[in-house]
Amino acid sequence: MDTRRDFIKKSAIVGAGISLMPSFGFAAHGHLNKLNIGMIGVGLRGTNHLENLLLRDDVNITAICDIDPGRTKLATEKITGKGGKKPLVFGKDSHDYRNLLALDNVDAVVISTPWLWHTRMAKDAMRAGKYTGLEVSAANTLEECWDLVNVHEETGTHLMILENVNYRRDIMAVLNMVRQNVFGELVHFRCGYQHDLREVKFNNGKQPYGGGVEFGEKAISEAKWRTQHSVLRNADLYPTHGVGPIAVMCDINRGNRFLSLTSHATKSVGLHNYIVQHGGENHPNAKVKFKLGDIVTSTIETANGETIIVTHDTNLPRPYSLGFRVQGANGLWEVDGNRIHIAGITEAHQWDDADKWLEKYDHPLWKKYGEHATGAGHGGMDFFVIHAFVESAKLGVAPPLDAYDAAAWSAITPLSEVSIENNGEPQDFPDFTRGGWINRKPYDWIKEEY
Repeated sequence: MDTRRDFIKKSAIVGAGISLMPSFGFAAHGHLNKLNIGMIGVGLRGTNHLENLLLRDDVNITAICDIDPGRTKLATEKITGKGGKKPLVFGKDSHDYRNLLALDNVDAVVISTPWLWHTRMAKDAMRAGKYTGLEVSAANTLEECWDLVNVHEETGTHLMILENVNYRRDIMAVLNMVRQNVFGELVHFRCGYQHDLREVKFNNGKQPYGGGVEFGEKAISEAKWRTQHSVLRNADLYPTHGVGPIAVMCDINRGNRFLSLTSHATKSVGLHNYIVQHGGENHPNAKVKFKLGDIVTSTIETANGETIIVTHDTNLPRPYSLGFRVQGANGLWEVDGNRIHIAGITEAHQWDDADKWLEKYDHPLWKKYGEHATGAGHGGMDFFVIHAFVESAKLGVAPPLDAYDAAAWSAITPLSEVSIENNGEPQDFPDFTRGGWINRKPYDWIKEEY
């Protein structure tokens, strides 16, 4: 951990891709040597971001906001425990974050709140001129997706979607392989969010998760709000962990775009079964009807002719996997089984172990700074996503993952919902760039100077 603090102290590196100014860049606000950050939401995810920010000497945490006084107390103690000045604290009601946004000593904000608050808080933050970091998913409806883009364009204030999986070590190595044409012309992708979240969606009031069957007001942490989405919506509720990395590999919004989507959902049995198993058939929650199908499968077509299969699978027992496959004319990589096949190199019709390939094509960013990300959360990728956000904000330039990405990736949720309601009817993706994708240049994630 001291090594990472040392690195951040002495380093002036710039996050992946941020020095390449894209079209839609807008005016930079000038270089800041020290960034004043306000934290909106300091639950489990927000606290993880806070801990990474506190390792930096180029950041001040000047204000925090959360409606849970226990969380603001914990966050304040972490800040002062690292030698920081006690932050201003907001949280008297659900809209007190707007008073944080009015502060002159806040340059940027990190928003880590329940999903329904993401877009409205991001809009208010951009309108207040605060460089905005927004947790996933960024929006719930198509209207909200357009709101993120429109407010960004109206204000010139930047928004970065904080999709940490884009910075996962194996993902960045495969991106390096894509850029070096190892797979040949890209044809097909698979990805998703396959994660048994039953103990997250329910708990019995004991930290961290007690294996109970309560959700809503009687619950803690994400079970207070996340489970309700499964009651009311049948859609891919959480697409960005899978589709974010794939979108970068196939240059979505930068020479390519999502065209259409079809989605189907299975029946819903997983959450009900979990309640019966842990609370009994007579528990009140055993009567709850969950709308979310246990497995939601969406197929996306792109303008350049690739297809992407996206899977949402969180309510049944299973090991964790984001299910990545990257396939081109010359071969493919699959994360499950950690395997690869490249025509003319690996044995015909046989898989090769991917480890040596991932090592050979290890991304320059990870190769140079991977040791400093140790302990940063989620295998180190949290370090890199926060680093890119801070460096982008300090320079006042467009981030690697911007408002157009936030809109396009998040649109999968409402589009899949409509497609499922209409027996898999294809849904057209809006063009959030308004034609700009044709001339927008991809970020060069490989050759940047870090």
